[in-house]
Amino acid sequence: MSRLNELALRDTLLPELSQLRAVSGNEGPVRRFLKEKLAAYCGEVKTDTMGSLYMHKRKEGAPVIALTAHMDEVGMLISKIRDDGELEYQPAGLDCRVMPGRRVLIGADGIPGVIGTKPIHLQSEDDYASSVKHRDLTIDIGAKDKADAEKYVSVGDYACFSTGFEEFGRGLFTGKALDDRVGCTVLSELIKEEYDCDLWFCFTVQEEVGLRGANLIADHVHPDLVLNFEGTTANDMPEAKGHQSVTRVGRGPAITFMDGGTVVAPGVFNALRETAKAHGIPFQLRCGVNGRTDIGRIHTDLGGCLAGGISLPCRYIHSAQSVASWEDLHNMILLADAFLKDKKYNEVLGL
Repeated sequence: MSRLNELALRDTLLPELSQLRAVSGNEGPVRRFLKEKLAAYCGEVKTDTMGSLYMHKRKEGAPVIALTAHMDEVGMLISKIRDDGELEYQPAGLDCRVMPGRRVLIGADGIPGVIGTKPIHLQSEDDYASSVKHRDLTIDIGAKDKADAEKYVSVGDYACFSTGFEEFGRGLFTGKALDDRVGCTVLSELIKEEYDCDLWFCFTVQEEVGLRGANLIADHVHPDLVLNFEGTTANDMPEAKGHQSVTRVGRGPAITFMDGGTVVAPGVFNALRETAKAHGIPFQLRCGVNGRTDIGRIHTDLGGCLAGGISLPCRYIHSAQSVASWEDLHNMILLADAFLKDKKYNEVLGL
């Protein structure tokens, strides 16, 4: 029996990864954590100028496969300290509708704050009927004025939600930053296995603000094939019908055929589906084509390469608290492992 078949959620790095604070541009906490936990499993570890982390298990003469996941999470960057001590911010990947009343942690010291807006009693009918905008929200850290606030925070500090991680319901878990600490978790398990390819584990930066870290992957790795691992939208709400649900929690990992930056080559798409069927691994198709992932940048760089994606359905993605299924995540790991151990990349590459 493979180690991965017996894997449990508590055995993975996800509970710790979810609680690390690493908004786009400030991925250091996740990078340091992954290096500490995983460097012993590979022969080469390096960081590029933007901060993406590369771990390499070399196999001379074999196809070069890159597995990618991004380290950054949605969050805020403090842009102004007002005279009254309230903090203005710039959002990174956040929907303004999920913000009011949320608790946040700011800067390296984790200064606590609360996102506030005009109370319902003072709102006009138009205010009440419309979504509050980021420009109308501020972060309250309990400071009496600007000078008091400046003792604790500075313009340029990062802020993220203070959500914890926990298991709940029937096989579900909840936490912040599941997009894309779940992808980092997949890579952290696969790196412990042995495969017959030249394998790179690429943990990228600044995906949530424009796939910026992915720009350098091809230059460092020169992959023949890229597989990206991501948390994706699960709009499986009662009112959603058919394709509107995009993916459904509990139905298995989602295989991508197209997104906002990529049309997946039929060979890659079919090989992933065939692998899942051959091993009895539940899967679904990612029906939504909006949004982009790192492969949208990587597969067109330099000479280009083939690319595919496997995603984990997450409810309430890009909010303070997402919900996902351990069984889906476990099957995501098993699908990637089977694809690599069956050498399906040879079939895709025509070798």
